[in-house]
Amino acid sequence: MKPFTALLGAAAGTHAADQMALATLPLTATLVLGAGPDLLGLLVAAQSASWLLVSLPAGAWIDRLPRRRMLIVALALGLTASIVAVAAAATGHVLLLGLAAIAGASGTVVYVLTSVSLLPSLVAAGDLPRSNARLELARAIVSLAAPFLAGLLAQHLSPTWGYALAALGACLALACVLALPKGAAPATGSERPSLAGAIRLGTSFVLRNELLRGISLCAIFWNFAFFALLAIWAPLALGPLDLDPAHMGLAQSTYGAGLILGALVAPATARRLPPLVTLIFGPAVSIAAALLFLAAPSGNGFAFAAGGYFLVGFGPMLWLICQTTVRQLVTPSPLMGRVNATVQTAIYGIRPLGALAGGLVAAQSGLHAALLLIAGSFALSTLVIVLSPLARLRTMPTPATG
Repeated sequence: MKPFTALLGAAAGTHAADQMALATLPLTATLVLGAGPDLLGLLVAAQSASWLLVSLPAGAWIDRLPRRRMLIVALALGLTASIVAVAAAATGHVLLLGLAAIAGASGTVVYVLTSVSLLPSLVAAGDLPRSNARLELARAIVSLAAPFLAGLLAQHLSPTWGYALAALGACLALACVLALPKGAAPATGSERPSLAGAIRLGTSFVLRNELLRGISLCAIFWNFAFFALLAIWAPLALGPLDLDPAHMGLAQSTYGAGLILGALVAPATARRLPPLVTLIFGPAVSIAAALLFLAAPSGNGFAFAAGGYFLVGFGPMLWLICQTTVRQLVTPSPLMGRVNATVQTAIYGIRPLGALAGGLVAAQSGLHAALLLIAGSFALSTLVIVLSPLARLRTMPTPATG
């Protein structure tokens, strides 16, 4: 098996396991353990908190240890988490279910950071856009399918069968990772800094590099807006848009369709368009999406909302693939894990603030004001790109050395 084929198979299995666990957790907690909204919120928060808490130390370890070994550790965590979750459901232990959720999500964090850091050593620099697009396509497809499969299993068998599929995905990913060539640990110099010192070096590199700084700020503003949108979506859809739950879910599902189409066309856009076009288009099209949401209450609510969700999937997926390639090219291999971890931590740190701000503004000033906040934050994400050197990037950067 070719190294990239093995990594692609591992990506499909890992994201399938992660998304199945994500969709199965609330069903298991509610239908099997009888958890109420408060306890369910804590479980989901524990699962998502791993992305914020684990990223920085994981990035440092990725730059110290063989990356194939880190992938194996990540997938072993995911597999163990699925088994523990089934045991928790069988014995009625909510705390054990929460620990399984944290362990599984932590495994996904380590896997994602490691795979992004490993990819430049497996493919040529010119093949990075296409390879990143294929990895993101695998994630988008399983993200779209997992909630449906989890619901189907919960209805006809038991919610815990979702964890069985998650375990199967982790096993598939582990088999693929074992087919990867063994590699030495990335070089870290003669003096190895402490864990905190290693993390500081990665953060400092991001702050000093103009391209990485622009990418990070754009991602922060965009994620703030998107999670503010998610926070107000239900009251917007069921209130002013007058949608029933089925049409509400159908409108939101176009986001997944946008992700898939974006991943499919990304290799072609990488060949035919300069990076600056994609990097500006991704956040800019999100402004158009926000305008559709603003117009939805006075127009065809379903069509406008579905179009908005499609756009925030399509354009930002193109942007994600392009900026991931830029990150991989400008970052020296010994710093790759920490740089990716720094960017990821910034993104996941802003998400709960965006959701909180969207909900508070909607509660205090109304849904229209919250949508204006969302449009403004999408506009700021675009402005960051326009004012940064990313807007002058006519070709991909030369791969960094060192």
